[in-house]
Order: sequence, then structure tokens, then C-alpha cells
Amino acid sequence: MLEKYSTVRRQESAEIVIKKSRFIGHAKPVESEEEAVAFINEIKLLHRQATHNCSAYLVGERDQFQKASDDGEPSGTAGKPILEVIKHKGLKNVAVVVTRYFGGIMLGAGGLVRAYTEGAVAGIEAADEIVNVLHREVFVDVDYTWYGKLENELHGRGTRVGGTDFTDRVIVRCLPEAPKAEAFVAWITDLTQGQAIITEGESVYYIEGE
Repeated sequence: MLEKYSTVRRQESAEIVIKKSRFIGHAKPVESEEEAVAFINEIKLLHRQATHNCSAYLVGERDQFQKASDDGEPSGTAGKPILEVIKHKGLKNVAVVVTRYFGGIMLGAGGLVRAYTEGAVAGIEAADEIVNVLHREVFVDVDYTWYGKLENELHGRGTRVGGTDFTDRVIVRCLPEAPKAEAFVAWITDLTQGQAIITEGESVYYIEGE
């Protein structure tokens, strides 16, 4: 899994008007090619009266799934510019559709490229660009006598905590960044003088800075 990657936060859309044509940019974070295709089809159905619904997506750790569609616009004037916006912004796992309602004025090839580029940018900006950072679950099981010190040290270190269970002992779900997980476990072991029961869990993405 990637240590970090840029994507968008949520599905969102934004509209711009160029020479009386309406261009609506839609963007959504997706986890698979199937999800990207489903989103594109959803927008096409929602805007089935539109002149065109041009699209592109980029999915996978190595960008192994990518596709662009001009949806009836002249070849290379819509889908490719949308895909280039995604790549230029360094985004992954994103699908973008730019819907066009023709306003009666021809834009020409260059005008179409600029319009679909601007539509894609508008949709992505509305969907809010974020950076996902890979974290590793580390469950720290301690006696209550250690909890106060552990809580203070975690806070001082700025470690993300995903929750705490209080039973006969205390189990804290810690979330250090994945590359730092091994050092974190060593630190906890030293901090608790080897008295903590430490279990590693899954790798999980969280938004950088939140």
C-alpha cells in the first residue's frame, strides 16, 4: 500500500458557463475501476438530456486503471484533457465527469480542450483535494496504573488515537504512521517497561492534518 497519496474528499460538482454552454464538473473518490464506471454511468443517467457527458478516471497504486471518454466530442478534446487534469494534480483513485449542455456557439477544438479542462478543475476543487496517509493500528493493552502516563505520553508525542476500551484493563487503539509503526512499538515497550501487551492490526488511511 502507498504510504500517502492525493485524492478528493467527497463526491461534488461545480458549474461554469463558457459561451452559453454549461459545463458541470463532477468528481468522486473511487476505490476500484468498477466504482469509477458506476459513478460515470450514474452521472450519465442523471444528465441524460445533456449534449455530452465526457469522463476520465485514474485508479490503482500504480495508476494501472485509467480511461478517458470523449462521449461524442471530437477525438482528444474532452476525455484526454480531463485525464490530464487528474494527472497534473497528482491525484489517484478519482473519477471525473464533465457534463455539457450545448449553448449554440461552437467552441472549436482548442476551445473544447480549455472548456473541459476548466470543467474538470472546477469539479475537483469542489470535491476538495486531500492527502491520505497510511497509518497502522497498534493496540496497547495496559494495566490501569499505566494509563495516565500512557495517555500523557501519546498526547505529547502527537500520536493519533482511535479509541480506548475500559474493561478490567485499558486497551488504547493507537494509529502511528505506517513507516513509524515499528519504532512506535519499541517506544511503547520501553515506556511501559515491557508490561504492555501490544498487538498490531490493520493498515488504515487517514487524511493528513486531521
